[in-house]
Amino acid sequence: MNKKIAVLGSTGSIGRQTLQIAESCPGQLEVVGLAAGRNWPLLVEQVKKFRPAVVAVAGETEAVQLRAGLGAEYKVEIYTGAEGLEVIASLSEVDTVVTAVTGTVGLSPTVAAIKAGKHIALANKETLVAAGELVMQLADSHGISILPVDSEHSAIWQCLNGEKRAALQKIILTASGGPFREKSFGELAAVTVEMALAHPNWSMGKKITVDSATLMNKGLEVIEAHWLYDVAYESIQVVIHPQSIIHSMVEFVDGSVIAQLGLPDMRLPIQYALSYPDRWESKLPRLDFKNQFGLTFEQPDFERFPCLGLAFAAGRAGGTMPAVLNAANETAVAAFLEKRLSYQGIASLVDEVMNLHRVIKHPDLETVLQVDIWARRQAARLIGKL
Repeated sequence: MNKKIAVLGSTGSIGRQTLQIAESCPGQLEVVGLAAGRNWPLLVEQVKKFRPAVVAVAGETEAVQLRAGLGAEYKVEIYTGAEGLEVIASLSEVDTVVTAVTGTVGLSPTVAAIKAGKHIALANKETLVAAGELVMQLADSHGISILPVDSEHSAIWQCLNGEKRAALQKIILTASGGPFREKSFGELAAVTVEMALAHPNWSMGKKITVDSATLMNKGLEVIEAHWLYDVAYESIQVVIHPQSIIHSMVEFVDGSVIAQLGLPDMRLPIQYALSYPDRWESKLPRLDFKNQFGLTFEQPDFERFPCLGLAFAAGRAGGTMPAVLNAANETAVAAFLEKRLSYQGIASLVDEVMNLHRVIKHPDLETVLQVDIWARRQAARLIGKL
């Protein structure tokens, strides 16, 4: 079967790896739409290789440069901005939309794709963090599958295949612990941007890499797991697993634990999301059990990594609080990367913005987006006072 896909965020880390999978699966995947931000030179290369009919970029400047870079030979429709993302996500010929943009910018096109009847290969955490209730209800009402691309959620999904959900006792999310797993609270005060971007196991974009260093990334995954698998927060456990070989586990009511293992390579969960319900052959690197290696586990330290606790608190508060958590964190991480906020200031800022917010239960999309703007403004105001 030739699946037709659109990739939102095609020039980012997940987007590029998705296109590697598409290239390695000729006759199984066809790329019909691409959306990128401002990296038009890379998008030019992608259009020339995959020849999609429709693409989108951030703005008119990038559209002009993209058109010039492609020349007259490539007849492609070009859209811009938020409208462009929604156009690509809703293309009539698309079967599956890979949502690989970072931030709440991915929320509206994901909703548009669901309404257009497209299955979602979801690599955008913020969609379910900010609007999990809304998105999952919408997907259910339209008969749409949300296929997780994150390695952890793909692992849980695979562990649950063929199992009765009533038998699920606990979800165990594994985390590498990031580059600062062994640093003391005092040592964390001296963390620099360069140190935070040096992840020991994974190659990711800057924002996600910083989130991994603070464990906010794992906190966002906790909220995602709540919505993807309809489990209470009390039934979600985070375990530090520095080797990143076990990508997550599921414990059942009889005490059995099933785990999914593999090398830390995002192309495997991407391919599984696109091949599901089948498994396609691949030439990806394999775990070699002839080589000796150890697997270790430890509990996360909520005092040294308070972002994880803030995410649990936001999830339990429900309503608009996770959207506030996410927006404040995005603003804080951006300020950290610009060296306007300290590493430990990220959690402090998120906590302060959350404390300013009064939760709105069962928000619609417009309310979520308004709260997102409010939280960003509050975070920016607080940063400005530092």
